[in-house]
Amino acid sequence: MDNDKQRVQEVLKQLSRAYPDAPETYLDYSNAFEMLIATILSAHTADACVNTITPELFRRYPDAEHLMRASLEDIIAIIRPCGTYNRKSAYIRKSARLIAESFGGKVPKSMEDLVTLPGVSRKTANVVLSVVFKINDGVVVDTHVMRVTQRLDLTQQQKNREKAERDLMALLPREQWYEYAKLIGAHGRRTCNSRKPECDACAVNDLCPSAGRFT
Repeated sequence: MDNDKQRVQEVLKQLSRAYPDAPETYLDYSNAFEMLIATILSAHTADACVNTITPELFRRYPDAEHLMRASLEDIIAIIRPCGTYNRKSAYIRKSARLIAESFGGKVPKSMEDLVTLPGVSRKTANVVLSVVFKINDGVVVDTHVMRVTQRLDLTQQQKNREKAERDLMALLPREQWYEYAKLIGAHGRRTCNSRKPECDACAVNDLCPSAGRFT
């Protein structure tokens, strides 16, 4: 454990040099409500696709009060290009209703409240809390973070993201939880991709037990 704690600090140090421009999020948003809805829509969908549909969605339904009154047909017509539109249209409308009726029209600022919203997992809640409210309640473990964390051997979990998150929370001080997700996510998108990671160009190949295994 102590060796992994030291190694992950060096990983973060080297990745911060490699990706000084790593964004807080790849989703476009202007307020907490937009961030929440965009993050729900991003499940199993590329962020770039979500960014193509949210401008029209938020133009027509700028807040929870408006979205809760939208018809599912109208929502589906907007979000259809990004897939899984039947389930997600129901999720975002139900979440909008709960926000309007139970939280005074404002996105809640606690993990406990956020995960009561349809379509909101711990990962989604962590994104909203970390990016919008600057609250570190956990570590965002999305597809990229999970993959790179496994390759770095910082978790033994293969599928369970919540257990992987607990492993990371034990390795990192709270103030670094979102920094880790941000830098590891950037690394996963730009270098350590799923099919053929660029190990020769990797900024942390000297710290990665999986370096060179992918040819």
